[in-house]
Amino acid sequence: MKSYQLIHQLIDLVAQLEEENQGREVSIQDFTGFLLNKVGDPAGNFVNSEVRFGSNDTAALEIAYQLDNNIGRLFVFMSRYAKYYIKKALEGTSLQTGEDFTALAILLTHDNLSKSELISHNLQEKTSGTEVIRRLIAAGLVSQWDDEKDKRSKHIAITNEGRELLYRVFVDMSRVSKMITGKLSVAEKFTLQYLLQKLENFHLEHYEKKTIATKADLISFMEENSLAT
Repeated sequence: MKSYQLIHQLIDLVAQLEEENQGREVSIQDFTGFLLNKVGDPAGNFVNSEVRFGSNDTAALEIAYQLDNNIGRLFVFMSRYAKYYIKKALEGTSLQTGEDFTALAILLTHDNLSKSELISHNLQEKTSGTEVIRRLIAAGLVSQWDDEKDKRSKHIAITNEGRELLYRVFVDMSRVSKMITGKLSVAEKFTLQYLLQKLENFHLEHYEKKTIATKADLISFMEENSLAT
């Protein structure tokens, strides 16, 4: 049984709770509050449950398991899993990456956009966004033309071929979405959606206002908003 270590930790925590309560019988509600307090304690003990980590440097592990660092690491892993599934779903199509798919999906909902607008909506840097647009145009999925008022600017729109391909791909991308959410219950999915949307609202505002343009901006924002640890 692989959970012996966890069981021993729980027993130790119950003993600590009873000691704090001087022998008074404690309830599951008492233990829940006590456990949340312990888990939220930055100085609390951590358990190395990450299969990729060794045990050579405990100081580094303690840093990795700090709450915000742990969440950030899990976000990175989730994005890589999603990227892997999306790549498989796009096999046999002229779409190469998830960015190709999302760019085309964004264009589907607009009559047309400028290249810079699409790149911004797709949360990309100019160089990588321009390459995505180039691929879509070359594949005949997107058309482009000069802006009548500004010849230096070009407008783009999804073609009929792009629309037809996108609706075929939607089927496989729905499977990807279900794979990403794994075995979460409906209630858990609603909770996750709420939390992710809250984070999206926070980050999109800073992305659009370009408040974090340098490392110095990041440090300054963290300090000014009491987010630094």
